[in-house]
Amino acid sequence: MSAKVAFLNPEGLSQPRGYTHVVTAQGGTLVYLSGQVAFDAAGQVVGEGDHRRQAEQIFANLQTALAAAGASFDHVVKLNYYVVGLSQEVLTAVREVRDRYVNKERPPASTLVAVTALFDPRLLLEIEAVAIIP
Repeated sequence: MSAKVAFLNPEGLSQPRGYTHVVTAQGGTLVYLSGQVAFDAAGQVVGEGDHRRQAEQIFANLQTALAAAGASFDHVVKLNYYVVGLSQEVLTAVREVRDRYVNKERPPASTLVAVTALFDPRLLLEIEAVAIIP
């Protein structure tokens, strides 16, 4: 069985910037990734105080996790972001990093939430993903 995935931006909704309003998936294997933070393989925080550097580490971690499941960013259908200290500058930095990983023609559905803190005060971002493998 292969997966059938559709990326939809229906009329009546605003034109999305860097995400898709609706993603449908049929068949295949669903992969749920736990929220990733800016820990390196040794468990050390990368980029303390730097949203861009933390985003770079997180997307690298997501890529590693996806590969462990036999997936890639081409298979990601949903991203959820949790951001401490959200501003336009931070949003721009995170988007620039994201755009190096996701398919910009068919970006995943996304949710971004500003939060006051994560479980470790040195962490500024947490990102989780859902993918479907054909």
